[in-house]
Amino acid sequence: MEYTHVVHSIPPLYNEESRILILGSLPSPKSREAGFFYAHPHNRFWKVLARIYERPDFQDVEEKKQFLLQNGIALWDSIYECDIRGASDASIRNVVPTDLGKIIACGKICRIFANGKASGRVFDKYQAKALGREAVTLPSTSPANAAWSLEALVGAWRIVKECAESEAYLLEACPL
Repeated sequence: MEYTHVVHSIPPLYNEESRILILGSLPSPKSREAGFFYAHPHNRFWKVLARIYERPDFQDVEEKKQFLLQNGIALWDSIYECDIRGASDASIRNVVPTDLGKIIACGKICRIFANGKASGRVFDKYQAKALGREAVTLPSTSPANAAWSLEALVGAWRIVKECAESEAYLLEACPL
């Protein structure tokens, strides 16, 4: 399979009340086609969020956006452009990172979570020092991460809800 040069085409989702930032690596071809994050039917991101927030599965993009913003969660990716084969994070090269400064400056982001190792590596390499922030790398919700069951992902990802709902946790991360 040939490399394709991909430029990020989905805008970040955040507002001034965002406290948590979840970063993927780069939208998959299905997500780019749909114009929203985690659109591949086998990606478990939305199922994981539904389970940790004990709610029914999401029905559409507007419901997903509303849920994220109501729960103080911002969503974007660590890579703005790169060369990639299909949707394989392992093939990523020639990375240009996203500019996260606008999200950090606008919102009240106290914790950053990377969805998978590729996103975590890019954040650590290009963005952590510039932002003066660290990211917690969670196991990828990608279907390529077959070693993790849905139940195991839900267990690992519970920290997102705990962080979003805990004033003490957020104050520890972002003292005033």
